[in-house]
Amino acid sequence: MKQILPKHIGIMIDGNRRWAREKKLPVFFGHKRGTERVIEIVDYAAEKGIKTLTLYGFSTENWKRSKKEVDYLMDLFVKFAKKYAYDFNKKGIQFRHIGELEVLPKDLQKEIKEAQRLTKDNKKMVLNIALNYGGRNEIVRAIRKIIQKKISPEKINEKVVMNYLDTKGLPDVDFIIRTSGEMRLSNFLPFQGTYAELYFPKICWPDFTKKQFDLAIKEFQKRRRRFGK
Repeated sequence: MKQILPKHIGIMIDGNRRWAREKKLPVFFGHKRGTERVIEIVDYAAEKGIKTLTLYGFSTENWKRSKKEVDYLMDLFVKFAKKYAYDFNKKGIQFRHIGELEVLPKDLQKEIKEAQRLTKDNKKMVLNIALNYGGRNEIVRAIRKIIQKKISPEKINEKVVMNYLDTKGLPDVDFIIRTSGEMRLSNFLPFQGTYAELYFPKICWPDFTKKQFDLAIKEFQKRRRRFGK
């Protein structure tokens, strides 16, 4: 009997800094190790047949961190997009950015746009990277777009709103994983994740291996999804 897979997994990649501190390493090393884990899990998810994967990389609230850490992260994201765009393309993975792009550094915007252009026709899996993303911000931006289009109030419904979200055309997220044991959603996909199953493993993201991913999928497959019925 074929096991049911989530159509869309959202992962909050939490705990990079905590992982580094526990090992008495610089915080930046935790972020670097976390990026390496991202590549491993993206590849594994694609191999397993996951069709949409959204990773929460940098929230609208993360700008409150120290300038040194933010600058390091932005540089890391530039290197990530530049290094792996061609690799994703060869593997049939479509790269998308969700969040407010215009606020990000110009060099990062350029690499994101290039990665999206290069991989736009790929069908194996959609990989959303949420950078400068906040769910409330996304909904506000969607409302602004709807107003600009002059759509009359009586024609606005859930489907219309979804067509103006960053995830337009993608299925709702049905499984959200947050590593490090924190048990909150922190402004991650609030509209799309209304009926998502939630999973909060205690391990930090750099320790979230393929085995841990398999355990998460098994947990999802145990859930009874009623959708209010």
